[in-house]
Amino acid sequence: MHMSQAIIFDVEATDKNDAVIIEAASLDVLSINPLEVGNPWVQRYNPGKPISLGALATHHIMDEELVHCPASSSFKLPSGIKYLIGHSIDFDWEAIGSPEVKRICTLALARSLWPELDSHTQSALLYFFERATAREQLRDAHSALADVGICSKILGHILDKLKPSSLDALWEMSEKARIPTIMPFGKHKGEPISQVPKDYKQWMLRQDNVNAFLRKALEA
Repeated sequence: MHMSQAIIFDVEATDKNDAVIIEAASLDVLSINPLEVGNPWVQRYNPGKPISLGALATHHIMDEELVHCPASSSFKLPSGIKYLIGHSIDFDWEAIGSPEVKRICTLALARSLWPELDSHTQSALLYFFERATAREQLRDAHSALADVGICSKILGHILDKLKPSSLDALWEMSEKARIPTIMPFGKHKGEPISQVPKDYKQWMLRQDNVNAFLRKALEA
């Protein structure tokens, strides 16, 4: 029974684009001050379509193992969930149909808190935080349940640094951390957005494929 309003959440899927979930896992966030998690949950699903080779190479879940699992379309978030927490959480959120919840992205928060690191993947961050035991912990990485466990450790370090008063305060910090400061693509790629010419920003804002966070940065 889910009593919490927030879960740490991860899915494994059929491919990068047009992803259909084949495994979902969660941990309930029982408190953030200090971080307490519980009620680990995992379930596999039959996607009804082939798993791409690239995805297979990441998660090693084979189509033939999913034949008798429930259909991916049967997945539903537990009722009462208001926050989804995860590393690059948009991928997982889109894979389950973009439900009406607030997303807290540990990747965006880690990038903003430790900008000097050369990598911010979950595995890289675990080596940064828990070098002595990271290799052992990562042997199961890329099963969804192992991934939410690693994400909870990263979240713990983020909370130690930010000390948010509530989940909503943490969500606000995540929203802010997701606004890029460097132009991610185009002819001004790599330049600080604050220095990109105004006419170029205005042109970018007229394009319809600009994501909401880049839009905020261009409008600032």
